[in-house]
Amino acid sequence: MNLQTAFELQCGSYLLTLGPRTLMMGILNVTPDSFSDGGLYFDKEDAIAHGEALAAAGADIIDIGGESSRPFSEPVPADKQIRRVVPVIEELARRVSVPISIDTTRAEVARQALEAGAVMVNDTGALRLDPAMADLVAHAEVPVVLMHMKGTPKTMQIDPHYEDVVGEVKSFLADVIDTAEEAGIRRDKIILDPGLGFGKTVTHNLRLIKDLRALQPLGVPIVIGPSRKSFISKLLGPGDERREAGTQAAIAAAALNGAHIVRVHDVERTRETLKLVDAIKNS
Repeated sequence: MNLQTAFELQCGSYLLTLGPRTLMMGILNVTPDSFSDGGLYFDKEDAIAHGEALAAAGADIIDIGGESSRPFSEPVPADKQIRRVVPVIEELARRVSVPISIDTTRAEVARQALEAGAVMVNDTGALRLDPAMADLVAHAEVPVVLMHMKGTPKTMQIDPHYEDVVGEVKSFLADVIDTAEEAGIRRDKIILDPGLGFGKTVTHNLRLIKDLRALQPLGVPIVIGPSRKSFISKLLGPGDERREAGTQAAIAAAALNGAHIVRVHDVERTRETLKLVDAIKNS
């Protein structure tokens, strides 16, 4: 029996239905230093080609970022992020027929990305790292992903501690919804992310996947990003194939436990995983 709540999300001219089928947000890092694929798509033409490949493989959203959020990373100035992502967004928006999301915590980067053709903002700082972000999103009337993170990427993995990780993440995200609505962001534009790997131990990540349905009473869609995170290697051991196999297992568990969107590197492989998982979920 499928207990998952369904939502409709308007992203520019695209209407996404969330629930019956788990959607895929394909990751496009235009960075030299992201933890999994840093440097692979740093060249503009390589990035555009990879974005087209993600769309062809079945990505429902393409999430483009110009700043690594790996543990202990340094922030990237807004102007440098803009130089990295805007030319790629401009070209991809003409070439692909899926919505483009901008992955940034900086309002100016988001503004220029939206002008270039992005129709969604993925803010890992949940409106906290740039005071102008909430107002920008509210006026642009675009969907926004708001994520839980303990600290900043530079500090988040320094001995993270919770008394009740699921309860504390849920409380944080409930407050984030209130903050967003007070700023004028409509509730039907809000998506929440529990922030796997962002100030979490292996056990914290596993608990959040296991108890993901605890977030359903918040009444908005849930996106989750286990793809190639280090907790997988800590459990299964090193190696790209182990990390990808573990990614698919985590995606399957998250989808069965209520995720509406999964943020992934390998869209083609994830499409096969979700085809089976969604069939089980909807049976």
